[in-house]
Amino acid sequence: MARDAFSELRAFIAVAHDRSFTKAAAKLGVSTSALSHTIRGLEEHLGIRLLTRTTRSVSTTEAGERLYRSVAPHFEQIRFEIDALSELRDKPSGTIRVNAAIHAAEMVLRPKLAKFLAEFPDIRVEISINDGFIDIVGEQFDAGVRLGESVSKDMIAVRIGPDWRFVVVGTPDYFARRSPPQHPSDLTSHQCINLRLASAGGLYAWEFERDGREFEVRVEGQAIFDSIFPVLNAAVDGLGLAYVPEDIARPFIDSGQLQVALNDWCPFVQGYHLYYPNRRLASPAFAMFVEAMRYKSS
Repeated sequence: MARDAFSELRAFIAVAHDRSFTKAAAKLGVSTSALSHTIRGLEEHLGIRLLTRTTRSVSTTEAGERLYRSVAPHFEQIRFEIDALSELRDKPSGTIRVNAAIHAAEMVLRPKLAKFLAEFPDIRVEISINDGFIDIVGEQFDAGVRLGESVSKDMIAVRIGPDWRFVVVGTPDYFARRSPPQHPSDLTSHQCINLRLASAGGLYAWEFERDGREFEVRVEGQAIFDSIFPVLNAAVDGLGLAYVPEDIARPFIDSGQLQVALNDWCPFVQGYHLYYPNRRLASPAFAMFVEAMRYKSS
């Protein structure tokens, strides 16, 4: 394949994936006008229109969609193959893109990242924060992070963190005004801080279990956030009860700023796993990253 044709196809794949010349140009490190010129050149060479452009959007034509679906996977494999060539060098190198929820990024990935990057200075790690479920293959991520029970069976999954649980917390002042709930159903009469799920758009239902009995409670309150750390901060500020991961609440619990309610109803969930397609070619850089993130119980 001629170099120009390769570059033109690479440019087309970027635009077709992002449905945006601006986003694709930023990723490719070129100007929007230069990218548009490259796409026009490809269309002229092929003698067919690949993209439909309007002032607000970009979409693929039937021919463009066919070309994208047939060629894009091959370019992804080429990228993996090129990354794999780094094993011939003294040090692994390349960029690793990981999608993770904010809790996993802060509490599991972040503590291990500084040591890993210091040990492998030629490796770059890009972590995209997204609390919803996404297609890591379609979005061109090397790996994602989910709870073990949520990982699809067609993925390779490596445990990177311990089991953990959500707990109900509130300030001592709140519990001085309101009696702590004795049963999950009691939460319906409490001022609670809600979390809006990015994936579905709805509010997260608080989940409880004891002696094999499961309860799901939809709580009410004045404050709603779309990320778990603001939910925790709102509880510390006395806005009501929050249902948050115990590890992020622990410093406030130990200091006495927060107290736990319904402790016996808060079950542990399977820890976070790094997952990736079983057909993915593991470059040395990615293999090193997986090993560095792997959970090692003490």
